[in-house]
Amino acid sequence: MEEALMINWGYVIILFLLGFFVYWRKSLDLLGSLTMIIMGIVIIFSAGVSWLILIVIFLIMSLLATKFAKPYKNSIGEYEGRRTAKNVISNGLVAFLMAAFGGYYLPFVGGFLGSIATATADTLASEIGVLQNPVLITTFKKVSPGTDGAISFLGTAVGIVGAGIIGFAAFILGIMPDPWMSIKIAIISGTVGCFMDSFLGAVFERRDYLNNEHVNLLATITGAIVGIICVL
Repeated sequence: MEEALMINWGYVIILFLLGFFVYWRKSLDLLGSLTMIIMGIVIIFSAGVSWLILIVIFLIMSLLATKFAKPYKNSIGEYEGRRTAKNVISNGLVAFLMAAFGGYYLPFVGGFLGSIATATADTLASEIGVLQNPVLITTFKKVSPGTDGAISFLGTAVGIVGAGIIGFAAFILGIMPDPWMSIKIAIISGTVGCFMDSFLGAVFERRDYLNNEHVNLLATITGAIVGIICVL
């Protein structure tokens, strides 16, 4: 018991170093880094480090996608740059709640996986999709890259691949016992959640009824619900 506790505290130290690194690299602001650390500590001592690693995999992929083609994104005014605590919470709150209070109860595992897959698919689709001229999800009319509710073939494809990576990683980490089930849940929930994000963006965010954080949170809730349904 004491040995396991010491190991967990070792992971906490690593988490603090990761938080410092993303702050130093200007990927998250100070409050965003601290929020990430606090949520991560709770997950380590409740669900286990494997669940946190899956979130870290999402974080790494999202940061790489954000930095990808940075000069072009800057030129069209679509480089998001340093993210805040609002971004951390809107993308990670559902997964955090599933991990902190659900443990290994299967529906919560599905919800956790679905929410992470959605956050991954949506972030990658948004960050990579701006490299291609998109259409609005509600009308399929061509719009400018970065328009709320816009979708593109490139963004959708990258998002699906990202969700699949999350599913495979969940199996490798022992979160889901069956690889195909894990990948299937991640791809289905991630894709549905990502399209929900685009739909909410087109219908509500464009009219200023919702902001980006609201849309992200509702999308991850959708992905979690789909993930839960997939395991029932």
